[in-house]
Amino acid sequence: MKILFLNGPNLNLLGTRQPEVYGRTTLADIEAMVRERAGRLGDVEIEFRQTNQEGELVTWIQQARGVVDAIVLNAAAYTHTSVALRDAITSAEVPTVEIHLSNIHAREEFRHRSLIAAVCRGQISGFGAQSYLLGLEAAVSINGAR
Repeated sequence: MKILFLNGPNLNLLGTRQPEVYGRTTLADIEAMVRERAGRLGDVEIEFRQTNQEGELVTWIQQARGVVDAIVLNAAAYTHTSVALRDAITSAEVPTVEIHLSNIHAREEFRHRSLIAAVCRGQISGFGAQSYLLGLEAAVSINGAR
């Protein structure tokens, strides 16, 4: 099983950007945690990517069709603004799990609405770095493995 983890804008700054909201764990630390957990699950291959560019996320989602079994997506700020990401998720027809480090529903009003939630299999938010591990488990589960 192949799972693609996509990370949007500013996630390259994890560990230093607003640690009171996002924690001190870096994206590299999170990737290592996910790879370690995936290794314990057995036949699970992980690919991790991050970009600050909306179009690059769209391209990666489109390219995932027929190549990966699931996408775990932290679209960051694009969650609340990107119809393009929503359309890409729909078009790719790859089961997608939306994740967030913080609880978007407990933050500023503009963060309460996710434009991608309705086209994702589910949403995980508010568990810090653990959101990624929960996203991994969800991606494996929706593919009927384990």
